[in-house]
Amino acid sequence: MQKLRSYVQGEWFEASSGFRPLTDPCSEEVFAETSTEGLDFAAVVGYCRDTGGPALRAMTLGERGAMLAAMSKALHDQREALIEYSVESCGTTRKDAKFDIDGASGTLYYYSTLAKGLEERSCFADGEGVQLGRSARSWGQHAWLPKRGVAVHINAFNFPAWGLAEKAACALLAGMPVLSKPATSTAALTARCVEAIVDSGCLPAGALSFVAGSVGDLFAHLGPQDVIAFTGSADTGRTIRGDSRVLDAGVKVNVEADSLNAAVLAPDVEEGSDVWDLFLRDVSREITQKSGQKCTAVRRILVPKERLDDVLGELRSRLEGVVVGNPRDKGVTMGPLATAQQLDDAVAGVAKLQEHAELVFGSGQRVDGIGNDAGRGYFFAPALLVAKDATAQSPLHEHEVFGPVATLFPYDGDAATAAKIVSLSEGTLVTSVYGDDVKWLSTYLQNGGAYTGRLYVGSEKGADQAPGSGLALPQVLHGGPGRAGGGEELGGLRGLALYQQRVAVMGDRAIVDRMIG
Repeated sequence: MQKLRSYVQGEWFEASSGFRPLTDPCSEEVFAETSTEGLDFAAVVGYCRDTGGPALRAMTLGERGAMLAAMSKALHDQREALIEYSVESCGTTRKDAKFDIDGASGTLYYYSTLAKGLEERSCFADGEGVQLGRSARSWGQHAWLPKRGVAVHINAFNFPAWGLAEKAACALLAGMPVLSKPATSTAALTARCVEAIVDSGCLPAGALSFVAGSVGDLFAHLGPQDVIAFTGSADTGRTIRGDSRVLDAGVKVNVEADSLNAAVLAPDVEEGSDVWDLFLRDVSREITQKSGQKCTAVRRILVPKERLDDVLGELRSRLEGVVVGNPRDKGVTMGPLATAQQLDDAVAGVAKLQEHAELVFGSGQRVDGIGNDAGRGYFFAPALLVAKDATAQSPLHEHEVFGPVATLFPYDGDAATAAKIVSLSEGTLVTSVYGDDVKWLSTYLQNGGAYTGRLYVGSEKGADQAPGSGLALPQVLHGGPGRAGGGEELGGLRGLALYQQRVAVMGDRAIVDRMIG
């Protein structure tokens, strides 16, 4: 039996009791176990602050960038082994495993390139300076400085590699040490990633710590210079925000939570056009990629009423080609859900949606997987529903089924109407709109833009280069308002702001400029 270890205080820690099992989602057999019992979280946090923090702050931005490039290389060098282990331990297809692993190494590499032009600096200016008095000698300049605490990263189960890397890239480049805690169910893959990075020797002591299992009393040792970045359910996000120590100490918290993302087809899109094909390709992929277990997956599909049958027919055809089963079988194109609880939640969730929508494709129940023993595994086939009343406030806009499930909403074709329907969820990570009518698209932006963190536009001229609505690129912000958590990550250098303090420096311009560099 494999025992996962935590990497803390510069060494690997293995507990001797209090273990929690990790289960293969195909066979349902326990393949590993993990525990943090016996960890002294006060000492763990202190080591991050007192050892990792000073080491990172002593580095220039150029040196931190080089460190991220080395981390990226460490993961890329182990790419094939990590992909195979993702298939074995997480039940992902090779294609989905590549998406996770390459997303991790790619994000680290991208952030390493942002240090170019800032090589000799340890901090950087925020915008242009401003004259404060009757001459330019009296000057004000805002600057970003790294917080002097620890960045606690609590990640979701669906991206055990990418989740680790995207948060760590921003924090480490900002100059803040990282304590990463992945979801226990898929922590085995995260552990392999951390091992590869640690073994490469590219990190200063204390820069990266890893906790495999419960966080115990970790929050009790956090203070006002610390940061918590969380990705997961809205309920857990509320619990973290409401923690008494977090509130009393003023710990900065960033949350990325549930999101009923929407894809909207504009009325000008003609059947068979490039935009029509892009829309169908994006939506079908976002329903099934990672078995629908993505925070950016499409949950609601808005189509003009007169196009409903056409879109439904096309989606049926595409989803009928999805082969659900054990990803060790080369013919399988979609693996199982991650855990037994995720399967139970998906079945219950579809039943809840059926009170307000008609199930038109799929069973909404567990299925047997191809290449797997009958009755075993957390397999769930794609499902489509059609809303009975698109404009009514209902669980269709409130309850996310975290699996390969989406609901179609017929609407009248008006951009303002579409925006109003999408806004009923009170916030998305991403909303995608498809069309070439700039007036229609602009109307949607004005009416619905405030309800999403990212608006992805699919158009004819951009169709051949469209990255897909579900791809969280490091160049642009990832996060969303309201139900989506209200947080922001990535977005180039904007992603560093979470881990830094913006300071207004006032004084003689020559001195201020030299202080900031």
